[in-house]
Amino acid sequence: MRDCGVACCLVSSVPATQRAPGRRVRDWLGDRILLVVTALAAFGIVVLMALIIWRVIHGSSAAWDKFGLSFIWGMDWDANPAKNLFGALPGLYGTAVTSLIALIIAAPLGIAIALFLSELAPRGIREVVGSLVEMLAAIPSVVLGLWGILVMGPFVADHIEPWLNKWFGFLPIFSGDPSSSGVFIAGLILGIMVVPIVASICRELFVSVPEDQEEAALALGSTRWEMVRGVVLSSSKPGIAAALILGLGRAIGEAIAVTQVIGAAWEINRSLFPPGDTLASRIAGQFIGAGTDIQRSALFYLAALLLVIGLVTNLLAQLIVRHYAVSRSGA
Repeated sequence: MRDCGVACCLVSSVPATQRAPGRRVRDWLGDRILLVVTALAAFGIVVLMALIIWRVIHGSSAAWDKFGLSFIWGMDWDANPAKNLFGALPGLYGTAVTSLIALIIAAPLGIAIALFLSELAPRGIREVVGSLVEMLAAIPSVVLGLWGILVMGPFVADHIEPWLNKWFGFLPIFSGDPSSSGVFIAGLILGIMVVPIVASICRELFVSVPEDQEEAALALGSTRWEMVRGVVLSSSKPGIAAALILGLGRAIGEAIAVTQVIGAAWEINRSLFPPGDTLASRIAGQFIGAGTDIQRSALFYLAALLLVIGLVTNLLAQLIVRHYAVSRSGA
Protein backbone atom coordinates (compact mmCIF):
# COMPACT_ATOMS: atom_id res chain seq x y z
CA MET A 1 0.00 0.00 0.00
CA ARG A 2 2.86 2.36 0.84
CA ASP A 3 4.62 1.67 -2.48
CA CYS A 4 1.37 2.29 -4.30
CA GLY A 5 0.91 5.63 -2.56
CA VAL A 6 4.42 6.73 -3.43
CA ALA A 7 3.93 5.72 -7.05
CA CYS A 8 0.66 7.63 -7.25
CA CYS A 9 2.30 10.74 -5.83
CA LEU A 10 5.09 10.46 -8.38
CA VAL A 11 2.63 10.08 -11.23
CA SER A 12 0.46 12.99 -10.09
CA SER A 13 3.54 15.21 -9.73
CA VAL A 14 4.44 14.84 -13.40
CA PRO A 15 3.66 18.19 -15.09
CA ALA A 16 0.93 18.19 -17.71
CA THR A 17 3.39 19.59 -20.22
CA GLN A 18 5.45 16.37 -19.99
CA ARG A 19 2.62 14.17 -21.24
CA ALA A 20 3.18 12.26 -24.43
CA PRO A 21 2.51 14.32 -27.58
CA GLY A 22 -0.09 11.80 -28.72
CA ARG A 23 -1.93 12.16 -25.42
CA ARG A 24 -2.02 15.94 -25.74
CA VAL A 25 -3.42 15.72 -29.28
CA ARG A 26 -6.14 13.29 -28.19
CA ASP A 27 -7.09 15.51 -25.27
CA TRP A 28 -7.27 18.59 -27.50
CA LEU A 29 -9.28 16.72 -30.13
CA GLY A 30 -11.63 15.26 -27.51
CA ASP A 31 -12.33 18.70 -26.04
CA ARG A 32 -13.13 20.14 -29.45
CA ILE A 33 -15.37 17.19 -30.40
CA LEU A 34 -17.22 17.49 -27.09
CA LEU A 35 -17.78 21.21 -27.65
CA VAL A 36 -19.00 20.72 -31.23
CA VAL A 37 -21.34 17.81 -30.41
CA THR A 38 -22.95 19.49 -27.41
CA ALA A 39 -23.29 22.82 -29.26
CA LEU A 40 -24.92 21.10 -32.23
CA ALA A 41 -27.34 19.33 -29.92
CA ALA A 42 -28.29 22.56 -28.16
CA PHE A 43 -28.67 24.67 -31.29
CA GLY A 44 -30.36 21.76 -33.09
CA ILE A 45 -33.23 21.92 -30.62
CA VAL A 46 -33.57 25.66 -31.25
CA VAL A 47 -33.61 25.10 -35.01
CA LEU A 48 -36.12 22.27 -34.70
CA MET A 49 -38.43 24.41 -32.58
CA ALA A 50 -38.16 27.26 -35.08
CA LEU A 51 -39.01 24.92 -37.96
CA ILE A 52 -42.05 23.56 -36.14
CA ILE A 53 -43.32 27.06 -35.37
CA TRP A 54 -42.70 28.20 -38.94
CA ARG A 55 -44.54 25.20 -40.42
CA VAL A 56 -47.55 25.67 -38.16
CA ILE A 57 -47.76 29.40 -38.83
CA HIS A 58 -47.29 28.88 -42.57
CA GLY A 59 -49.98 26.21 -42.62
CA SER A 60 -52.46 28.43 -40.77
CA SER A 61 -51.92 31.47 -43.00
CA ALA A 62 -54.97 30.82 -45.20
CA ALA A 63 -57.29 30.51 -42.20
CA TRP A 64 -55.71 33.59 -40.63
CA ASP A 65 -56.29 35.61 -43.82
CA LYS A 66 -59.94 34.53 -43.97
CA PHE A 67 -60.98 34.59 -40.30
CA GLY A 68 -58.36 36.62 -38.46
CA LEU A 69 -58.71 36.78 -34.68
CA SER A 70 -62.44 36.07 -34.96
CA PHE A 71 -61.45 32.43 -35.47
CA ILE A 72 -60.62 32.24 -31.75
CA TRP A 73 -64.17 33.01 -30.58
CA GLY A 74 -65.94 31.45 -33.57
CA MET A 75 -68.44 28.69 -32.78
CA ASP A 76 -68.89 27.00 -36.15
CA TRP A 77 -67.07 24.07 -37.70
CA ASP A 78 -68.69 23.41 -41.05
CA ALA A 79 -66.41 21.76 -43.62
CA ASN A 80 -69.03 21.95 -46.37
CA PRO A 81 -67.21 23.50 -49.36
CA ALA A 82 -70.18 25.81 -49.87
CA LYS A 83 -69.70 27.30 -46.37
CA ASN A 84 -66.24 26.57 -44.96
CA LEU A 85 -66.96 28.18 -41.59
CA PHE A 86 -64.54 27.41 -38.78
CA GLY A 87 -64.02 28.63 -35.22
CA ALA A 88 -61.98 27.49 -32.24
CA LEU A 89 -64.04 28.44 -29.16
CA PRO A 90 -65.68 25.02 -28.51
CA GLY A 91 -62.26 23.38 -28.76
CA LEU A 92 -60.71 25.93 -26.43
CA TYR A 93 -63.54 25.37 -23.97
CA GLY A 94 -63.20 21.58 -24.14
CA THR A 95 -59.44 21.77 -23.74
CA ALA A 96 -59.71 24.03 -20.70
CA VAL A 97 -62.44 22.00 -18.99
CA THR A 98 -60.92 18.55 -19.54
CA SER A 99 -57.48 19.78 -18.44
CA LEU A 100 -58.97 21.39 -15.33
CA ILE A 101 -60.79 18.17 -14.43
CA ALA A 102 -57.55 16.23 -14.90
CA LEU A 103 -55.62 18.65 -12.69
CA ILE A 104 -58.27 18.60 -9.96
CA ILE A 105 -58.02 14.80 -9.89
CA ALA A 106 -54.26 14.45 -10.35
CA ALA A 107 -53.04 17.13 -7.94
CA PRO A 108 -54.29 15.64 -4.65
CA LEU A 109 -53.84 12.03 -5.77
CA GLY A 110 -50.33 12.56 -7.13
CA ILE A 111 -49.14 14.48 -4.07
CA ALA A 112 -50.73 11.94 -1.71
CA ILE A 113 -49.08 9.02 -3.54
CA ALA A 114 -45.73 10.80 -3.45
CA LEU A 115 -46.03 11.49 0.29
CA PHE A 116 -46.99 7.90 1.02
CA LEU A 117 -44.09 6.48 -0.98
CA SER A 118 -41.50 8.91 0.38
CA GLU A 119 -42.57 9.31 4.02
CA LEU A 120 -44.94 6.58 5.18
CA ALA A 121 -44.72 3.36 3.18
CA PRO A 122 -42.50 0.44 4.27
CA ARG A 123 -39.62 -0.29 1.92
CA GLY A 124 -41.22 -3.37 0.34
CA ILE A 125 -44.51 -1.63 -0.40
CA ARG A 126 -42.66 1.49 -1.54
CA GLU A 127 -40.80 -0.36 -4.27
CA VAL A 128 -43.85 -2.26 -5.53
CA VAL A 129 -46.24 0.70 -5.57
CA GLY A 130 -43.60 3.04 -6.99
CA SER A 131 -42.94 0.65 -9.87
CA LEU A 132 -46.66 0.33 -10.60
CA VAL A 133 -47.10 4.11 -10.64
CA GLU A 134 -44.25 4.48 -13.10
CA MET A 135 -45.66 1.62 -15.17
CA LEU A 136 -48.98 3.48 -15.40
CA ALA A 137 -47.16 6.35 -17.08
CA ALA A 138 -45.77 3.91 -19.66
CA ILE A 139 -49.19 2.66 -20.81
CA PRO A 140 -49.85 3.94 -24.35
CA SER A 141 -52.58 6.54 -24.53
CA VAL A 142 -54.46 4.56 -27.16
CA VAL A 143 -54.72 1.65 -24.72
CA LEU A 144 -56.09 3.95 -22.01
CA GLY A 145 -58.56 5.34 -24.53
CA LEU A 146 -59.70 1.85 -25.48
CA TRP A 147 -60.14 1.00 -21.80
CA GLY A 148 -62.12 4.22 -21.44
CA ILE A 149 -64.47 3.17 -24.24
CA LEU A 150 -65.05 -0.39 -23.05
CA VAL A 151 -64.85 -0.13 -19.26
CA MET A 152 -64.70 3.34 -17.79
CA GLY A 153 -67.26 5.03 -20.04
CA PRO A 154 -70.11 2.57 -19.35
CA PHE A 155 -69.26 2.45 -15.62
CA VAL A 156 -69.28 6.23 -15.29
CA ALA A 157 -72.52 6.53 -17.29
CA ASP A 158 -74.26 3.85 -15.21
CA HIS A 159 -73.04 4.79 -11.73
CA ILE A 160 -70.97 7.96 -11.25
CA GLU A 161 -72.85 10.41 -13.47
CA PRO A 162 -76.32 9.37 -12.17
CA TRP A 163 -75.02 9.78 -8.60
CA LEU A 164 -73.61 13.22 -9.38
CA ASN A 165 -76.85 14.20 -11.08
CA LYS A 166 -78.92 12.99 -8.12
CA TRP A 167 -77.00 14.86 -5.44
CA PHE A 168 -75.50 17.78 -7.34
CA GLY A 169 -77.90 18.14 -10.27
CA PHE A 170 -78.79 21.64 -9.14
CA LEU A 171 -75.38 22.64 -10.46
CA PRO A 172 -75.40 23.15 -14.25
CA ILE A 173 -72.19 21.16 -14.72
CA PHE A 174 -73.83 18.00 -13.30
CA SER A 175 -77.20 18.37 -14.99
CA GLY A 176 -78.44 16.48 -18.03
CA ASP A 177 -78.51 12.85 -19.06
CA PRO A 178 -75.55 10.56 -18.37
CA SER A 179 -73.41 9.61 -21.36
CA SER A 180 -70.72 6.99 -21.92
CA SER A 181 -68.69 9.49 -23.96
CA GLY A 182 -68.26 13.11 -23.07
CA VAL A 183 -66.18 15.87 -21.52
CA PHE A 184 -66.37 14.43 -18.01
CA ILE A 185 -65.05 11.02 -19.04
CA ALA A 186 -62.29 12.62 -21.11
CA GLY A 187 -61.25 14.61 -18.04
CA LEU A 188 -61.14 11.42 -15.95
CA ILE A 189 -58.96 9.68 -18.53
CA LEU A 190 -56.61 12.66 -18.61
CA GLY A 191 -56.50 12.64 -14.82
CA ILE A 192 -55.34 9.01 -14.88
CA MET A 193 -52.62 9.96 -17.36
CA VAL A 194 -51.43 12.96 -15.33
CA VAL A 195 -51.35 11.26 -11.90
CA PRO A 196 -48.12 9.26 -12.48
CA ILE A 197 -46.33 12.36 -13.79
CA VAL A 198 -47.22 14.42 -10.74
CA ALA A 199 -46.57 11.53 -8.36
CA SER A 200 -43.15 10.67 -9.79
CA ILE A 201 -41.86 14.25 -9.80
CA CYS A 202 -43.23 15.03 -6.33
CA ARG A 203 -41.76 11.81 -4.95
CA GLU A 204 -38.30 12.82 -6.12
CA LEU A 205 -38.81 16.23 -4.58
CA PHE A 206 -39.89 14.83 -1.21
CA VAL A 207 -37.06 12.30 -1.10
CA SER A 208 -34.53 15.09 -1.72
CA VAL A 209 -35.65 17.02 1.39
CA PRO A 210 -32.78 16.71 3.93
CA GLU A 211 -33.53 14.17 6.66
CA ASP A 212 -31.91 16.47 9.24
CA GLN A 213 -34.69 19.00 8.77
CA GLU A 214 -37.41 16.36 9.13
CA GLU A 215 -35.80 14.86 12.24
CA ALA A 216 -35.31 18.31 13.74
CA ALA A 217 -39.00 19.11 13.29
CA LEU A 218 -40.00 15.82 14.93
CA ALA A 219 -37.50 16.36 17.76
CA LEU A 220 -39.10 19.73 18.50
CA GLY A 221 -42.41 18.01 19.12
CA SER A 222 -44.09 18.30 15.72
CA THR A 223 -46.46 15.57 14.65
CA ARG A 224 -45.74 13.78 11.40
CA TRP A 225 -48.42 15.82 9.61
CA GLU A 226 -46.96 19.06 10.98
CA MET A 227 -43.52 17.96 9.82
CA VAL A 228 -44.85 17.09 6.36
CA ARG A 229 -46.73 20.37 6.07
CA GLY A 230 -44.04 22.61 7.50
CA VAL A 231 -40.91 20.97 6.11
CA VAL A 232 -41.59 18.63 3.19
CA LEU A 233 -44.39 20.47 1.42
CA SER A 234 -43.08 23.93 2.27
CA SER A 235 -39.61 23.29 0.88
CA SER A 236 -41.01 21.58 -2.23
CA LYS A 237 -43.51 24.24 -3.32
CA PRO A 238 -41.65 25.36 -6.47
CA GLY A 239 -41.19 21.78 -7.65
CA ILE A 240 -44.80 20.87 -6.91
CA ALA A 241 -46.02 23.88 -8.90
CA ALA A 242 -43.76 22.92 -11.80
CA ALA A 243 -44.97 19.30 -11.63
CA LEU A 244 -48.61 20.38 -11.75
CA ILE A 245 -48.00 22.67 -14.72
CA LEU A 246 -46.08 19.90 -16.48
CA GLY A 247 -49.05 17.61 -15.90
CA LEU A 248 -51.35 20.35 -17.19
CA GLY A 249 -49.29 20.58 -20.35
CA ARG A 250 -49.60 16.81 -20.77
CA ALA A 251 -53.38 17.05 -20.44
CA ILE A 252 -53.68 19.98 -22.86
CA GLY A 253 -51.71 18.24 -25.60
CA GLU A 254 -53.20 14.74 -25.35
CA ALA A 255 -55.10 13.77 -28.50
CA ILE A 256 -55.60 10.04 -29.06
CA ALA A 257 -57.15 8.99 -25.75
CA VAL A 258 -59.38 12.08 -25.69
CA THR A 259 -60.50 11.48 -29.27
CA GLN A 260 -61.63 7.98 -28.31
CA VAL A 261 -63.85 9.01 -25.39
CA ILE A 262 -64.96 12.64 -25.79
CA GLY A 263 -67.52 12.20 -28.57
CA ALA A 264 -66.24 14.79 -31.11
CA ALA A 265 -69.11 17.29 -30.72
CA TRP A 266 -68.04 20.83 -31.62
CA GLU A 267 -70.29 22.61 -29.15
CA ILE A 268 -70.30 24.16 -25.70
CA ASN A 269 -72.56 22.66 -23.05
CA ARG A 270 -73.05 23.79 -19.47
CA SER A 271 -73.12 20.15 -18.39
CA LEU A 272 -69.98 17.99 -18.34
CA PHE A 273 -71.86 14.87 -19.40
CA PRO A 274 -72.58 15.47 -23.14
CA PRO A 275 -69.94 14.93 -25.84
CA GLY A 276 -67.51 17.71 -26.67
CA ASP A 277 -64.10 18.17 -28.26
CA THR A 278 -60.64 19.64 -27.65
CA LEU A 279 -58.10 21.32 -29.88
CA ALA A 280 -55.76 18.32 -29.98
CA SER A 281 -58.61 15.86 -30.48
CA ARG A 282 -60.05 17.83 -33.40
CA ILE A 283 -56.63 17.97 -35.10
CA ALA A 284 -56.05 14.24 -34.63
CA GLY A 285 -59.53 13.32 -35.79
CA GLN A 286 -59.78 15.43 -38.94
CA PHE A 287 -56.36 16.35 -40.29
CA ILE A 288 -55.86 13.24 -42.46
CA GLY A 289 -59.37 13.41 -43.87
CA ALA A 290 -59.51 17.17 -44.36
CA GLY A 291 -61.39 17.74 -47.61
CA THR A 292 -60.41 21.33 -48.38
CA ASP A 293 -57.34 23.47 -48.04
CA ILE A 294 -59.14 25.94 -45.79
CA GLN A 295 -60.17 23.15 -43.42
CA ARG A 296 -56.58 21.95 -43.25
CA SER A 297 -55.44 25.50 -42.62
CA ALA A 298 -58.03 25.86 -39.84
CA LEU A 299 -56.59 22.75 -38.22
CA PHE A 300 -53.14 24.34 -38.43
CA TYR A 301 -54.67 27.39 -36.75
CA LEU A 302 -55.81 25.13 -33.88
CA ALA A 303 -52.26 23.77 -33.67
CA ALA A 304 -50.93 27.33 -33.47
CA LEU A 305 -53.28 28.02 -30.56
CA LEU A 306 -51.99 24.87 -28.86
CA LEU A 307 -48.43 26.09 -29.32
CA VAL A 308 -49.28 29.43 -27.73
CA ILE A 309 -50.99 27.70 -24.80
CA GLY A 310 -47.97 25.44 -24.33
CA LEU A 311 -45.56 28.37 -24.35
CA VAL A 312 -47.72 30.26 -21.85
CA THR A 313 -47.91 27.31 -19.46
CA ASN A 314 -44.14 26.79 -19.61
CA LEU A 315 -43.55 30.49 -19.00
CA LEU A 316 -45.97 30.35 -16.08
CA ALA A 317 -44.05 27.42 -14.59
CA GLN A 318 -40.77 29.32 -14.85
CA LEU A 319 -42.30 32.40 -13.25
CA ILE A 320 -43.67 30.38 -10.35
CA VAL A 321 -40.35 28.63 -9.71
CA ARG A 322 -38.49 31.93 -9.96
CA HIS A 323 -40.95 33.59 -7.57
CA TYR A 324 -40.40 30.93 -4.92
CA ALA A 325 -36.64 31.05 -5.47
CA VAL A 326 -36.61 34.82 -4.92
CA SER A 327 -38.86 34.46 -1.86
CA ARG A 328 -36.49 31.89 -0.34
CA SER A 329 -33.41 33.96 -0.93
CA GLY A 330 -35.10 37.01 0.55
CA ALA A 331 -34.16 39.17 -2.41
